[in-house]
Order: sequence, then C-alpha cells, then structure tokens
Amino acid sequence: MHNMHNVTDFPEIIYWPCPNATSLDNQKCTLSDLCGFRGVPNPRPNGSLTDTPAPDQWWRFIVPIFLHAGFIHIGFNLLLQLTLGRDMERKIGPIRFTIVYFASGIFGFVLGGNFAANGIASTGCSGSLFGILALDLLDLLYWWRERPGPIKDLLFILVDIAISFVLGLLPGLDNFSHIGGFLIGLVLGVCILRTPASFSHDLVDEVAYDPMNEAKNTGLSRFMHQPLRFFQGRKTLWWVWWFVRAGALIGIIVGFIVLLKNFYVWQHGCSWCKYLSCLVSSQSCYY
Repeated sequence: MHNMHNVTDFPEIIYWPCPNATSLDNQKCTLSDLCGFRGVPNPRPNGSLTDTPAPDQWWRFIVPIFLHAGFIHIGFNLLLQLTLGRDMERKIGPIRFTIVYFASGIFGFVLGGNFAANGIASTGCSGSLFGILALDLLDLLYWWRERPGPIKDLLFILVDIAISFVLGLLPGLDNFSHIGGFLIGLVLGVCILRTPASFSHDLVDEVAYDPMNEAKNTGLSRFMHQPLRFFQGRKTLWWVWWFVRAGALIGIIVGFIVLLKNFYVWQHGCSWCKYLSCLVSSQSCYY
C-alpha cells in the first residue's frame, strides 16, 4: 500500500510466501505476485522510501471489512451483528447505521495501518461492530433512567469489549481496528444520535430517536416545515450540545486526513503500539 522501511530499501531481493502456498517452504513469489490485482512495483535492492511509483492499493482499507480469518471469526462477528447490530439498525435506521458501520471499519484499518506491527495481517468487520457497540453504549448512557436494566446492559457491553480485545491479540486480528472503530462510533454517535433527553426541550410527545428512514415526524421534516418553531423552547444545554456535535464531526474529518497523510507521507510510527495487538514476551511479540 506504500513504501516501507526494510522492504523498499532492503539490500537484497525479498521473496514472499505465494498466495496459494500451504507451507513456509513455498516462498518464491515477488511482492507483485503476492499482492495481485495487476501487482505493485517490486522493491529493488538498496532502494529508497521515495521510490516511485509507490504501491497504492488503497482499497485494502475497505475490502478487509468483508473478509475473515476463519469460521470462528466470522461466526462470532455474525452473532454480534445479528443481535446487537440488528437492534441498533432498527432503532436508528439503515442510513445512520451504514454511516457508522463503514466509517468505523475503515478508520480502524487506517489506524492499524499507521501503528500496528509491520507484516501483521488484519481482517474482519470487528472495527465496524465496535463502532456499533459504541453506539449502544451511548444509547445506554443517554437513556439510562428509561432502561429497565441498565446495569445488566452495561456489564454485557463491557464483557463483550473485554473478550474482543483479548481475541485481538491473536494473529490475523488487530486491536487497532477495535480501538479505531470504537472511537469513531463514539464520536459519530455524538454527531448523529438524537440529543439526550436532559439536553432537549420539554416536549413530552417525542420518541427516543427519529430514524432517518422514516419520513414522517422527523426532526429534519419538522425543521423543513417550521424552521423557527423547531428552535423554540430549546434549553441552553441543547445549543451547547450542538456545538459539541459540530466539533466532533470536524474532529472525525481532521483525524482521517491526518492519519492518511501520516500513512502515505510522514510515516511516523510508534515503538510500543504494536504490543496492543500481540501477545508479549520479554519486550517482543510471540508472532
């Protein structure tokens, strides 16, 4: 996806495991053979990090959302998606759900591309599901008093996060996807979820959320029909919260730009970050 130290500038030609290899003995393929899709420029001995054309299979930030590292991996993710994901999509609507799902998944892989250990494959929709899990956490905090069993729901979320972070230490999985997806879910949730009841005005006939897929009686439709009345009776906290939401949206955009700039241009790493995504023994990873 980009020029990388000890690959692009290695003093010798590097051979890689072939795509269809079933053992470590079959390591006679070039980087172009390994990457496929018309290949990438093969590194030359004693090359430079500024060599052009540089690899740029940017779509690898997106495609891994649909790929998994085995039946257990995809089974666990499907179970979460068909329970937590289904309920959240019904509550907030498919448009909000899709925005958070893909933004969380892509941001997770971008974060991993910047700070995960080199050479560690990462795949799966866990980052996307962590974004949805963050939405569920926000929804629980927003409507804590209205929930019949909020403590039980909070414990379920915390246990799910703990299990997922432990699984993220295994090969083929990446905790940076989990971390990035969860952060984007929280920030995007602030932007697109309905304002908490304590911040809103005193209208008693409003529902918890107005799903974007419902055209009737939504906040947007009320604003379009009666823009002045829409702002009447709003609490001061409501206005403050909208400034927070605007700042959160700007923060997401800036975060994406900075991480992509760092990945392709600056390439500043983190010496200890790799230990967040691997099993550690004596200052090094098991794999």
